[in-house]
Amino acid sequence: MLETKDILETITMIQDENLDIRTVTMGISLLDCIDSDIDKACDKVYNKILKCASRLVPECEEIEKKYGIPIINKRISVTPIALILGACEDKSPVKFALTLEKAARAVGVNFIGGYSALVQKGFTQADKILINSIPEALAVTDHVCSSVNIGSTKAGINLDAVKMMGTVVKQAAELTKDRNCIGAAKLVVFCNAPEDNPFMAGAFHGVGEADCVINVGVSGPGVVRAALAKSKDLDITSVAELIKRTAFKITRMGQLVAKEASQRLGVPFGIVDLSLAPTPAVGDSVAYILEEIGLECCGCAGTTAALAMLNDAVKKGGVMASSKVGGLSGAFIPVTEDAGMIHAAECGSLTIEKLEAMTAVCSVGLDMINIPGDTTAEVISAIIADEAAIGMINSKTTAVRVIPAIGKKEGDSLSFGGLLGEGPVMKINTGSPAKFINRGGQIPAPLQSLKN
Repeated sequence: MLETKDILETITMIQDENLDIRTVTMGISLLDCIDSDIDKACDKVYNKILKCASRLVPECEEIEKKYGIPIINKRISVTPIALILGACEDKSPVKFALTLEKAARAVGVNFIGGYSALVQKGFTQADKILINSIPEALAVTDHVCSSVNIGSTKAGINLDAVKMMGTVVKQAAELTKDRNCIGAAKLVVFCNAPEDNPFMAGAFHGVGEADCVINVGVSGPGVVRAALAKSKDLDITSVAELIKRTAFKITRMGQLVAKEASQRLGVPFGIVDLSLAPTPAVGDSVAYILEEIGLECCGCAGTTAALAMLNDAVKKGGVMASSKVGGLSGAFIPVTEDAGMIHAAECGSLTIEKLEAMTAVCSVGLDMINIPGDTTAEVISAIIADEAAIGMINSKTTAVRVIPAIGKKEGDSLSFGGLLGEGPVMKINTGSPAKFINRGGQIPAPLQSLKN
């Protein structure tokens, strides 16, 4: 039985501490939409999405009213489009992007992810065509998100794909420079990409998933920070225990919403992603949690250790609160989406090198970072390679979502609005890695890949 104090605590979390459900994401398989005729395939894709997701937004809105919990985003992820494109005689992938955009508008979701390719071990012809089309696809759509998996612990790192993606990221920014380079903000490059990730821009529906599922991503950095602020003078072990208990409460809300959405839509419950997902709202910040733990400013010495503890405690607390945990699950550190990260970057405490170190112990990787517009494609590729190496060696998901701010330099600002926020253009090392990147080939998988 729920006690009065538990109900009041939840109300406080929602009203004063920015507790919300970051996203309810419906994953939809498009494997039964494959057709040699691309126009017929596009028709099948559109009809399948409408059949599965026409009630997604209305039902989520009803759940919001029933429980009083905000659901910030309603999203769709689909089978990587490169897999569907492979069967088409006419390989014009942007047709699929426009179909996804049309479907997203029809059902009213915030984003649709899955304009994706999985090339960690090599390319098909369709993979290459789709990857080269990404800048155009993101420029002619508003809701479509793209991702490419270029490495894994099992396969190593596809350096040819890494080289391609540096150019693709730069082109995506250039084609949308009149819209604050938003194309690059809708593109993620992964190592060890999960198949059940509900978060954009990297969501896609894996081939091992059911035909249609509901995945939920929670939020809650403000709740964790508030709990720490109310509990002064704890030793670090007690801090970890407090975070675990708070993460449990946050995740129970996610589990409740996931089960309710699953029942209402008649779709299997997939996973709850435990990630603490910050927003630009004041107080709803992972950086501020780290500062509440005892750092003067995020990015100073001790940041990586504090983040490692936070990430571990969130997972330990959350995993007990949900019957199915997956996705990325941990603490996100997207610079432009986190008020504390923005402040730390602006004052010089947080650098891209420190962010890279932090990604070794938390979710995802270098996320929503504005870099100078004149950054070369080779430098972007090398940033991707470095982050992929961390993921490959440590058997974890890492990713890169950097935005070349075309026409801007270090110290300028770039704004996207909404959840994507805004942030400073950060300094990066401009030493040339061109010879390394242009070698191509495959960085071999590490010894720990041999687990069979």
